[in-house]
Amino acid sequence: MRSKTEIAANTLAKKPPSVRTLAAVLCVVSCLCACAKPPSVPQVGRYRATLELPGGEAPFGLEVAQEDGAYVLYLTNGAERTRVTNVTVADGEIVAVFPGYENHLHAQVQRDGLSGSVTLIKAGGREQVIPFKARFGETHRFFAEGASDNADVSGRWSVTLTDDEGETSPAVALLEQEHDRVTGTVLTPTGDHRYLEGQVRGDEVRLSTFAGGLAYLYHLRVNDRGELEGEYWQGLAWHERVLARRDENATLEGAGKVTTLKQDDARLDFTFPDEQGRPVSLSDERFRDKVVIVTIGGSWCPNCHDEAAFLNPFYREYRDKGVEIVALMFERHGEFEKAAAAVRAYRHDLGIEFATLVAGVSDNDDASKKLPMLSGIYGYPTTIFIDKQGTVRDIHTGFSGPATGVHYEQYVAEFMDRVNTLLAE
Repeated sequence: MRSKTEIAANTLAKKPPSVRTLAAVLCVVSCLCACAKPPSVPQVGRYRATLELPGGEAPFGLEVAQEDGAYVLYLTNGAERTRVTNVTVADGEIVAVFPGYENHLHAQVQRDGLSGSVTLIKAGGREQVIPFKARFGETHRFFAEGASDNADVSGRWSVTLTDDEGETSPAVALLEQEHDRVTGTVLTPTGDHRYLEGQVRGDEVRLSTFAGGLAYLYHLRVNDRGELEGEYWQGLAWHERVLARRDENATLEGAGKVTTLKQDDARLDFTFPDEQGRPVSLSDERFRDKVVIVTIGGSWCPNCHDEAAFLNPFYREYRDKGVEIVALMFERHGEFEKAAAAVRAYRHDLGIEFATLVAGVSDNDDASKKLPMLSGIYGYPTTIFIDKQGTVRDIHTGFSGPATGVHYEQYVAEFMDRVNTLLAE
């Protein structure tokens, strides 16, 4: 018995030449259309992802994986690998919400990668939409072809940052280099720029990072005096010029504004709703005769994520020893329900068990008004230590996260010593 294919071929052979030619052309076109159809799901593997900032491409590592039948993303920057599990793939699109943030990715699946945008939620609920692309199979950071004769930028640098209004602020850069690969971070009086990764090619230095929170891009060069000069961008709206000089003794000690009590004998007091709308006061029974740590921050703040990652295991170990933690969350939204939803997601994604209260909007002035006994809030997070008698014993502005290496270790040691001293009293 002849197959259907043989019958069709014989039938076509009996047709006039013009008909056979037209049929062949239609067959080729049909095949080409089938081949051109975009894939409906992303390829599993590594990508070179970029965000398009005013200074150009800000790359970060991206990996698409499948775990237990579901898609998972990994964002890589230096030693950091951020796992993203809130991922939906359908109808040739991929949507991901970054852990602990309202920020999200929305991209079309293409044959050679992904194309779309990353949306960052800013003050007042405004959306900052940044163009996003990812090319499958590419793994370089900035330069596909590295150079062999490159400047050495490793070490500690004293940095002066100048914003577009001409205001200056100090910083310290910590850089490590292996061949043309550069990693490190930049410390400021209120935190750090987290895990930066990049390359040096000749005298040109490029650094970037994105792990779901803020996006940074540095363009620097080594000038004739051996200094690093250039500029950096944070997202689409913030830009500063950079001038850095090598200084192994560079420090931020005494730099920046710090929060204090307006009166030495003033007591910290507040009542705010938790993420379920239930009022919580510092005078509640749960905090009485306890060492209380009050941290002021927000789900949008990457350094607050770093602090929460440290406080989570600490709280599990110390809550039975007489320590309580309460986080005052100043969110992007003025509407309680939207702010509370952001806090609930933050708690869920980061595994937070201590109290989180919806205190206000992410504005230093609003935070200062809500806590009038303080001189002001100048950075997120700000951490307040209260003894068993309810007296404020110390206030720390900012947080140096694990990207800062020895500075993070020093902060942890001082934190633990401070808490243990208060517990022993």
